[in-house]
Amino acid sequence: MFSVSRRSEVEPFHAMDVLAEATRRRASGHPVISMAVGQPSHPAPQVALEAARAALAEGRIGYTDALGTARLKQALAGYYRNRRGLDIDPLRIAVTTGSSAGFNLAFLSLFDAGDAVAIARPGYPAYRNILGALGLKILEVPATAETHFTLTPESLEAAQHESGVRLKGVLLASPANPTGTVTGRKALKALADYCAANSIAFISDEIYHGLTFSGEETSALELTGEAIVINSFSKYYCMTGWRIGWMVLPDRLVRPIERVAQSLYISPPELSQIAATAALGATAELDVYKASYARNRDFLMRRLPEIGLSIASPMDGAFYAYVDVTRFTNDSMAFAKRMLSEIDVAATPGFDFDPLEGNRTMRMSYAGSEAEIAEAVERIAGLLK
Repeated sequence: MFSVSRRSEVEPFHAMDVLAEATRRRASGHPVISMAVGQPSHPAPQVALEAARAALAEGRIGYTDALGTARLKQALAGYYRNRRGLDIDPLRIAVTTGSSAGFNLAFLSLFDAGDAVAIARPGYPAYRNILGALGLKILEVPATAETHFTLTPESLEAAQHESGVRLKGVLLASPANPTGTVTGRKALKALADYCAANSIAFISDEIYHGLTFSGEETSALELTGEAIVINSFSKYYCMTGWRIGWMVLPDRLVRPIERVAQSLYISPPELSQIAATAALGATAELDVYKASYARNRDFLMRRLPEIGLSIASPMDGAFYAYVDVTRFTNDSMAFAKRMLSEIDVAATPGFDFDPLEGNRTMRMSYAGSEAEIAEAVERIAGLLK
């Protein structure tokens, strides 16, 4: 089943109720463990912290160019050269105030009100909410076992035929939130080629790059020069609160994006840009953190099915387990509230990611410490008994 919507106002994040209650319970002394938020438990890299301290000591933090400092853009070009073997012109890189600003800039620059954009269902709820707030039509295309939990040319064709809309854009995340799916090179190329052949803008959300445990982590930039790639320092680099991300753009979009960015954001925060430039050199430290996520992943892949929670999609990457809870409930929101009130474990109900079938699922983040994840699962096991 496909769902097409056009929302004039942002829908609430149901998980925010869970998170707010978790905060209240923790403040009142309850031993809350959160598996609800996609936030690494590790700090920003030491070199990033040191660079920020030095900049603060100097005291000269101000505006930068609207699309970021030349130094950070050059460092990001080096990232693509070293990790992907790609020669990316730094002038094609736009530094943003987190990936959220990148989505705003992309949507505002690429689409007009009423245009239709496809996203996967289940998928990150902010896509749906930002698109709806901008007056765009949202075509939610099921990502199931039949499509290998990703979007395909065939599923996009079927969705357009059934809904009667023609797409102007496609947005795909790999690794995906909440499913963890990694779309391999062949499948990603098929999607990029389909979009190019049909004059559809292709936006590739790559914010979980660096956190792939299985499958081929491929950047759309390796396959086409027309993709709009959005990335962030929040996940692999453990810098959620620094609100710093970036885009890689086709040449023709650089100036339009710059003009919108100047009006909406003036510039990304300079302190965060300084820290991010340093963080790009912290791979050794960050891979230690990644190894801890891998151990959490292996633990959950084994332990969750043992307690009756089957894995609903492959845990290829990111740091999420998307689980089927129908053995115990058909209301994941009520179940999330019960988990929090009875065992002090917070998790995100599937409704956030899938408005049609999210009652059957929950997302559990394993970005926390190994001890916390193990303790949370044992509490859940006790509740399920």
